[in-house]
Amino acid sequence: MTQQQWNAVSDYFTDMLAPPDEALSAALADSAAAGLPDIAVTPAEGKLLHLLARTQGARTALEIGTLGGYSTIWLARALPPDGRLVSLEYDPAHAGVARANLARAGLGTVAEVRTGAALDTLPKLADEGAGPFDFVFIDADKRNNARYVEWALRLTRPGSLIVVDNVVRGGAVTDETSTDPSVRGTREMVDLVARDPRLDATALQTVGPKGYDGMLLARVVA
Repeated sequence: MTQQQWNAVSDYFTDMLAPPDEALSAALADSAAAGLPDIAVTPAEGKLLHLLARTQGARTALEIGTLGGYSTIWLARALPPDGRLVSLEYDPAHAGVARANLARAGLGTVAEVRTGAALDTLPKLADEGAGPFDFVFIDADKRNNARYVEWALRLTRPGSLIVVDNVVRGGAVTDETSTDPSVRGTREMVDLVARDPRLDATALQTVGPKGYDGMLLARVVA
């Protein structure tokens, strides 16, 4: 299989099952115009997050890593009108783009974007008594993935779902000698999830416009 074939299959399923709308297309266009990196989830992955959150019956969601708000729109749309999504973004410029995209999508009252390093803002959420969150999506700097999962466990409940993106790293996740901080951070997170009796998890490999990667899904069971 080639990248061209992966893209063609992705385009087919996107066109059939996850066609873009004005708000989603504008979010991507404005993110590109603002110079944000092209690392948002694909439409198919966004639709998957949306369906997982809806199947979960989620009323509250936490996102670690907002970027331009594309995945945030998908998740916020899965919540009821009185639901709440808190998204954490390190870069103030990225957060500004995301807030504008969410407002245009009519989700400004559902989704809140907080700026700052997630490892600083997560303790503040806990101090506020935020949560428990029904759904957590982790898509930020990979070196801190294990810390993000630890915080997700503090801010969820039995039955909550935690999803971690970009866990395959083009296959590099299997390299135990890797010095890449993103690979090492991902492996540390997977080891933590595998050992923690409060989590029941699996991981899926994906191919498509973003290359070869995957997601980890973990249900909080205790």
